Amino acid sequence: MTFFCFNVAVLILLFSFFAEVTFWQEFESRFNFIAVDYLVYTYEVINNINESYPLPLLITAMLIMTSLVFLLFYKRHYFTDNFKGSTPFLQRFFIFFGLLFISVIYAFFIDNSLAENSENRYRNELSKSGIYSFFSAYKNNEINYEHFYKLIDNRVAFNIVRTDLQESNSDYLSNDFSILRNIKGADSYEKPNVIMITLESFSADFMKTFGNNQNLTPTLDSLANQSILFTNMYATGTRTVRGMEALSLAVPPTPGNSIVRRKENDNLSTVGSIFSQKGYDTSFLYGGDGYFDNMNNYFGNNGYTIVDRKRNSFVGEDYQSPRIPIEDKEVTFENAWGISDENLYDQVIKQADKKFAVGKPFYDFVMNTSNHRPYTYPEGKIDIPSGSGREGAVKYTDYAIGQFFKKIKNKPWYKNTIVIIVADHCASSAGKNDIDVAKYHIPAMIVNLNNKKPFRIEKMCSQIDLYPTLFSLLGWTYESNLYGKNVLSETYTPRIFVSTYQKLGYMENNKLVILGPQQKTETYLYDKENNKQNPEMLSEQYVKKAIANYQSAYYLFKNDGLKQKQIKKVNITTTR
Repeated sequence: MTFFCFNVAVLILLFSFFAEVTFWQEFESRFNFIAVDYLVYTYEVINNINESYPLPLLITAMLIMTSLVFLLFYKRHYFTDNFKGSTPFLQRFFIFFGLLFISVIYAFFIDNSLAENSENRYRNELSKSGIYSFFSAYKNNEINYEHFYKLIDNRVAFNIVRTDLQESNSDYLSNDFSILRNIKGADSYEKPNVIMITLESFSADFMKTFGNNQNLTPTLDSLANQSILFTNMYATGTRTVRGMEALSLAVPPTPGNSIVRRKENDNLSTVGSIFSQKGYDTSFLYGGDGYFDNMNNYFGNNGYTIVDRKRNSFVGEDYQSPRIPIEDKEVTFENAWGISDENLYDQVIKQADKKFAVGKPFYDFVMNTSNHRPYTYPEGKIDIPSGSGREGAVKYTDYAIGQFFKKIKNKPWYKNTIVIIVADHCASSAGKNDIDVAKYHIPAMIVNLNNKKPFRIEKMCSQIDLYPTLFSLLGWTYESNLYGKNVLSETYTPRIFVSTYQKLGYMENNKLVILGPQQKTETYLYDKENNKQNPEMLSEQYVKKAIANYQSAYYLFKNDGLKQKQIKKVNITTTR
């Protein structure tokens, strides 16, 4: 075991050394979230390395070097001295736990950013440790936008964004680096309950409405004809937490992982906070354990009551809101990801009944899990066997929504309840290094909005535009810290934000800008009919607009510009 562990450790050190040299040549940086990102795109990265470097030769060289180091230690009798060592147990105990204590101190209290005390970025990067930087990046889930992406002056960036977000019914509440504004609604407004069902990995092209001929979604296709349907909406990313970010914060995606998984993501100006200011009870309902992907911490520290399948009682979580566990007796089917959609929707109904009984309007963010590997669901519900593939999971997802509507249509609260159905991201969208715009097209509809006949919104728009459009339809006056816009406004210009972990895309009409690390900028004209991105030189002004949106969003998050007013924090401190 000693020989094996020693050789593995030496091989890892040698591999990380060569990897760091290669990474520095590419990015002039220690390991960061781009390196972490490579773990997601394993197939593409391994093939790229294999095509760029003599991989068999390098691996052979590392194995030979590892063997030589081992042989050196063996010949010098280091292993024998270790095996026959006579150091007293107590001394070994204190040495071991002393080193372990130092490691723990570093892991929890020594932040990698402590190395960044120079104005020279190269000095900052050289002063770091590569492996330590790798785990720091994994923990913090972000790429430093200001280090790796093309920049413009912050004041110019905010002037561009503020001009773009300005509407005839909005007024900015400050003149500094901020997008906080007051949006004036109609003289009369509606205050319905709102339930948003977020569909896991649900592409628009699963539906007959968008051209599918497999008859997988009869319920959703029927609802599409009875709702306000967004026919041209695009997700911001390729992960569930990215969809949650877009639907709860309405901000462009910043590089790295979603804000849902980052530090300092509490007390933000979320969509839920707007509902709370209107007197709503806000909840996050999830069929699995919301500890996964930091969902509970994010929603719990932003005012949402948590309703989820609490599986691990020993995992510590730190948030302000109450948590309501889904009991075993309430579950008839469950897989690795969570309970069946039918069981989840029963929880939605149960909580709605309780809130209605005490006269409290409610807003629910519901996240299902059925359309995910292993694609299992209760047998006998649809004509496709459980576990046979994605088509069955899609059809069951549709079936469960149909059952949900059958149950709630007889509820006294349904008449005054809107149901939003929207996807978090598309299926089979992850694993693509380059942005493929067609892979971001998602379905979205607003069902049961009083006094509104069904109609279609054909304009291209983003996930982040969903709630500003809904608030306009309801006639609400509210403070907005959202980048989303009212798609129904006469001044609205069709535009979307699409991203991978590294690449950030901005498309207005058919003009596409893709921003990447190393200050790279690519520009295209997008041919939607053939799903082609044709290289085209776009104006500097348009490229600046793309940069401004992403740069300002990153700036606001890092400088607490997405936080709510500090009165809540004062109250919490006083209570403590």
